[in-house]
Amino acid sequence: MEQFAQWLQTEDKPVVDKTGVAGRFDFTLTWTPDESPAADNPNGPPGLFTALQEQLGLKLEPVKAPVHVLVVDHAERPSEN
Repeated sequence: MEQFAQWLQTEDKPVVDKTGVAGRFDFTLTWTPDESPAADNPNGPPGLFTALQEQLGLKLEPVKAPVHVLVVDHAERPSEN
């Protein structure tokens, strides 16, 4: 589940696995990306959040949690020696 949570995350929206479920799983998840033209098709696959809940029984909930970040406060070009 931890690897799946990493796959779900984006640069600005991290996903933290709080399921407590360990192990490897094989599953098929059918969904339509929000920005896809197929998202307007009422007969097409559901959006990601709906697909996760209906097909896998998982729910993404927005929460505040600490995350690791890398801050670069200074950078220079290397010298040419």
